[in-house]
Amino acid sequence: MIKVFNLKSSKYKKKLNIFLSKRRLGNKNESKISRLILQDIKLNGSKAVLKYEKRYSKNNELKPSIKKINLSIKSLDSKIKNAIDYAYKRIYKFHSAQKIKNISYRDTLGNVLEYKYIPIESVGIYVPSNLPSSVLMNAIPAKIAGVKKIVLASPKTSGKLDPAVLYAAKKVGVSEILSIGGAQAIGCLAYIQKVNKIVGPGNIFVANAKKELFGKVGLEGMIAGPSEITVLADYNSNIEHVLTSLIAQAEHDIRSQCILVTKSKKLATEVNKKIFIYLKNLPRKEIALRSLRNNGLIIIVKNDKDITEIINEIAPEHLEINVKNYKKYLDKIKNVGSVCLGKFSPMAATDYNVGTNHVLPTLGSAKFSSGLNLNEFYKKISYINLSKKGVEVIGKKAITLAEYEQLIGHAQSIKSRIRR
Repeated sequence: MIKVFNLKSSKYKKKLNIFLSKRRLGNKNESKISRLILQDIKLNGSKAVLKYEKRYSKNNELKPSIKKINLSIKSLDSKIKNAIDYAYKRIYKFHSAQKIKNISYRDTLGNVLEYKYIPIESVGIYVPSNLPSSVLMNAIPAKIAGVKKIVLASPKTSGKLDPAVLYAAKKVGVSEILSIGGAQAIGCLAYIQKVNKIVGPGNIFVANAKKELFGKVGLEGMIAGPSEITVLADYNSNIEHVLTSLIAQAEHDIRSQCILVTKSKKLATEVNKKIFIYLKNLPRKEIALRSLRNNGLIIIVKNDKDITEIINEIAPEHLEINVKNYKKYLDKIKNVGSVCLGKFSPMAATDYNVGTNHVLPTLGSAKFSSGLNLNEFYKKISYINLSKKGVEVIGKKAITLAEYEQLIGHAQSIKSRIRR
């Protein structure tokens, strides 16, 4: 049975926060493992990476040869290639619309102020095994932004190179491919490849490793950890839509979080009864079961105010609003990574070829961050060219503030540019 919270209880907010915090805080031992792996790689380089790959993945090949990559791609079914090509076009088109223009203007004093977007020089992309869609989602915006060097780290699938991942990487123009997974992949990208920034979703060990590297290498402005979905539904919603959307995210990872928010007690009861029947023939049944039992939740609410408050508190990676009058909620829901509206918009489709990005904020980080976009692959630099008149007019006011702040060196520096 999935846990059920009924908002008749006055303590529901406290219970909800305890439920969310348990998963967000994670296991201290998991954080420790990621930290130790990173420290070892920093000290011992590739030897340490190989050690952990052998230990956790029985892999002794960190960088596959071009010949092996091409042979693997050759084995890929043309139907899969066509599906990747189709997704590529849609993702490329949507992200191309995000291109940013530099800012440049001259004011009335003849001062020229500019703000330029400079592509990051090198980026490391982490992609979990057998997910070519994640290659496209991470590498396409990097390419559009103008990143010159893109290094892909992705673990093997059952000890083999994944041909779809390799095909997607080749199509996008990835510079280098590494067969490495987990925290050791993040350590390799940071300390051996020495990339400027690391992006991409991963399990809790990957997410923890990225947290540990904060301040040492660039990271996305979010936590791209285990998947999450919140579904808002009512008595008119198709129960099969609700069930399959919850299961679709649950099968990602045992740490995935699936939450149903509804006013309908009948729907809540039916979902709890039927969800395990729908899991019966799922290949990843055991993963989905553990996810739903540990991190699944049904919240029965009283009114629309409760709905918006709860969703903003959950701050889910994905939100499906599977109700007829979804528009009434849109302006009030602020904390979410991506929103699918209406009964014809399954969140699962956005993982592949809708065009929007599926690398989204998790673990509550949707309260302060956005999904992966072109902006992640730029640095922004200001350029200032003051005229003689400009420094005289602006400088006088600046000197006043510098002296008020008792930074006399600042004031002297400005004065030295002003004509006497």
